[in-house]
Amino acid sequence: MAPTAPRDTHSKLVQAAAKAGVPYIMPNGYGADIDNIQLGEDTMLGPVAKAHRDEIERLGMQWITMCCGFWYDYSLAGGAARFGFDFEKRSLTIYDDGNTKISTSTLSQVGRAVAKVLSLKELPEDEDDESLTLSAFLNKGVYVKSFVVSQNDMFESVKRVTGTADADWAITHEDTRKRYADGLAQVKVGNMAGFSKLLYARAFYPDESSDLSAKAQNELLELQDESLDEATKVGMDLVKELQLRVERMAA
Repeated sequence: MAPTAPRDTHSKLVQAAAKAGVPYIMPNGYGADIDNIQLGEDTMLGPVAKAHRDEIERLGMQWITMCCGFWYDYSLAGGAARFGFDFEKRSLTIYDDGNTKISTSTLSQVGRAVAKVLSLKELPEDEDDESLTLSAFLNKGVYVKSFVVSQNDMFESVKRVTGTADADWAITHEDTRKRYADGLAQVKVGNMAGFSKLLYARAFYPDESSDLSAKAQNELLELQDESLDEATKVGMDLVKELQLRVERMAA
């Protein structure tokens, strides 16, 4: 759902689904581990997503939410406030030393995971049926990943894809906690440009990074391994598309 959508849009859709007799909903909230309460509170997304899930249950339906971390290709293309890359300026802001790893998923991998879950039969045939069913995921998160990578890993991939070297880039470093605090201060005065800054900085805290790979269900869902460099190419192709989207939203 677009971040510019009216705040009651999700609730309206859920209420309409309830009236139509829809049994299951995958709420808007593709992101971090829903069990990581502190991360959710720090990014301000956790309480909102929890309210969405609670409303679904209150209206007699069940939910399945996708826990996939940041979208790799989208975040790579999304500017310096996300993974730190500005491809137009060929600059990179590295958080701390750049070695903190997070789990992240490509848009394609998330799409495959959603398709797999929703293609499952609803219930076991009988008590001896041990095959995977939709019911196994009801009111739970589905955990997937494409890569567990640091910014330095991403940078190495970008250099391979572009044929560039360190000397071709303007590189700066910033403390993640300071960056988070700066972004939060911007949001508090109504400057929502700070939200992406705080969101991504928080995910890269060295001692509390957003890594859900230990819970990943890739094998269970028969998801394929991916190439980091291929995903990086896809991300770089998204740069212009995202810029055009920003221009349309501002018009």
